[in-house]
Amino acid sequence: MINLTTYGYTEIEEIPAGLLPGRITELRRERFMVITERGELTAVLKGTFYHSAESRGDFPCVGDFVLLRPNESGESLITALLPRRSKFSRANYSGHAAEYTRTVLEQVVAANFDYVFILSSLNKDFNVTRMMRYLTQARQSGGQPVVILTKADLTEDYSLPLAEVRQSMPDVPVHAVCSHNGLGLNELDVYLEPGSTVVFLGMSGVGKSSLLNALMERDVMKVSAIREEDSRGRHTTTHRQLFMLPSGAMVIDTPGMRELGLFDADEGISAGFSDVEERFAGCRFHDCRHEAEPGCAVLAALADGSLPRERWERYNSQQQENRFVQDRTHYLRDKDARNQSAAMQRKQMKKNGGRYK
Repeated sequence: MINLTTYGYTEIEEIPAGLLPGRITELRRERFMVITERGELTAVLKGTFYHSAESRGDFPCVGDFVLLRPNESGESLITALLPRRSKFSRANYSGHAAEYTRTVLEQVVAANFDYVFILSSLNKDFNVTRMMRYLTQARQSGGQPVVILTKADLTEDYSLPLAEVRQSMPDVPVHAVCSHNGLGLNELDVYLEPGSTVVFLGMSGVGKSSLLNALMERDVMKVSAIREEDSRGRHTTTHRQLFMLPSGAMVIDTPGMRELGLFDADEGISAGFSDVEERFAGCRFHDCRHEAEPGCAVLAALADGSLPRERWERYNSQQQENRFVQDRTHYLRDKDARNQSAAMQRKQMKKNGGRYK
């Protein structure tokens, strides 16, 4: 028997007869691996999920706790998704470039974690602006963000990029590590206590697989070389999976993301740029656009240097993207509502012999 509490499970009041609680440890297409007290079972979703889910965000993902009807001789059936304490979402443009998409869907990457490790390598692909986008969505997720700068052995002095990240994210822990020689790995012990869950996020080639292998103390993931010309990597992680570390902590490894689309990021932006938004109260006009209005506290701060222009531009960029995603999301919801209303009208017409009443 497996003690599911070691996987972070907190018992709910009553489990319906014939069902088992479990945690999803792996997702490949439409098949799930679920750890239960009876061991790991293969499962699929009950058909009602496809009819009752209001959005794709309501479907289970790696890290979720679920109820399932076990089947020892075949695939078990996931019947319910238990409440999440945290989730990391990204905007899904359905394969289209942002400017050409008409709808944006929520893609839940991982759930029920305590920490979000934002990984970025100390090579040519080092990019603080990209890290801040991950940070915004991490703040929205409900987990605690931590920045991990990998491949510290590739630079003679990583103090400058380390200082740059800490200056841009003053309230976020930042660690420089090397998975191959163990540099800085002991600093991560505070996050990797028994029962805690960490999700790894970052682009391909930043060293997620190498760090996971180091923490697992054995090779569980294939590691591929990166391109020399741009330090970009190939996808070595092709699906999401939860690993139990020797320490008793768990890691959710995710495929590299070429671009992270912000989704429903109002709170994350406000938390990450509170120093910017606090200045709005000092503007003469409550509807100030911070462009050319007299008495604008933002323009004054930009002029005297107390608000760095780069930080203001990052704030505006994230707000603009967030508004775009919200507009497209609302379009999809309105479209679904219109389709549902039209379907009900057709049903009523059929019932009334083809006439409106």
